Amino acid sequence: MLHIHNVIKSYQDLEAVKGINLEVPKGEIFGFLGPNGAGKTTTIKMIVGLLKPTSGTISIGGFDIGRQAIEAKSILGYIPDRPFIYEKLTGREYLGFIADLYNMNAADIAERIQKYLDFFDLTEAGDKLVEGYSHGMKQKLIISGALLHDPQLVVVDEPMVGLDPKGARQVKQLFRDLCQKGTTIFMSTHSLGIAEAMCDRIGIIQKGEVIALGTLKELRKQADRDHENLEDLFMELTGDTHLEQLSGMMAAASS
Repeated sequence: MLHIHNVIKSYQDLEAVKGINLEVPKGEIFGFLGPNGAGKTTTIKMIVGLLKPTSGTISIGGFDIGRQAIEAKSILGYIPDRPFIYEKLTGREYLGFIADLYNMNAADIAERIQKYLDFFDLTEAGDKLVEGYSHGMKQKLIISGALLHDPQLVVVDEPMVGLDPKGARQVKQLFRDLCQKGTTIFMSTHSLGIAEAMCDRIGIIQKGEVIALGTLKELRKQADRDHENLEDLFMELTGDTHLEQLSGMMAAASS
C-alpha cells in the first residue's frame, strides 16, 4: 500500500532524510518512531504530498505521489499533529466540506457524517460552531474528516493528542477495526506505550536514516534484548541513554 524508495530530502547543506526505504502492506498498523529532529515529520509531509523529495519515489496504492497526486490523495487520509479547521463552520458543515473535496456520493454523505458524529459522541455538538469545541472534540472531528471517504491509507501524526481516555480507546479500536477491513495505518507517535500496544511493525528513524525495522520481537533480537519493552528498546537502539544517566545521578545525589 505504501512504498518509499531511496527517498532523500535536502535543505541546502542539511540532509534531513537520507535515502530511506520502506514498504507497508495492506491492513497493517505501522509505527514510525524517532527522536525529535530525526526526520519523522519531513517523511510524513513527503508521503502526503506537502513536501517534494529531493530524490526518490513514494507511491500509495501504486500511484506515485509526485506524478499522480490526485489519484494518490484520493485514497489517502491525513491526520496531522497540528490540524487546521475552519472554526466558523459547524462540525457537520466542516465534514460536509471535506466530503465535497473528495467528490463523495451525495447520497452517502449525510449517513457517513452521522456515523462518525455518533461514534465520537459529537451528535449534539454537530450543529454548533467548531470554535466552541474543546481540543479533544476538534481532534475527533479531524479524525472523522480523514476517514470520511474510506481511505486505503491513513497517515497519522500523534493521533491521541488532546483525547481523554475514552476518546483514545475509541480511536485505538477504530484503527484496529479499519485494519481488519484492509485499511493501512501509518502512525507516528512519541507515546511508545501506544506504539507497543497497537503497531504490527515498527520503524525507527534517527538522523534521517531508518536504523531499525520489524516486529517488537525482531527489534528485541536486533538490540539483543529478549524481554525489554519498547521504551527500553528505543533508548538502546537510538543510543539515547541520557535519561538513564540522569536517573542514576539523581539516585546517587539523594543517597
